[in-house]
Amino acid sequence: MASLTMKELLEAGVHFGHQTRRWNPKMKRYIYGARN
Repeated sequence: MASLTMKELLEAGVHFGHQTRRWNPKMKRYIYGARN
């Protein structure tokens, strides 16, 4: 897997900031991490 920078992720339109309690359990494999 290629190493990506934060800038590249933002340019690609990756979404940041969704509330963890609203995650769909089926999407768990696509979620990189969580923080409060």
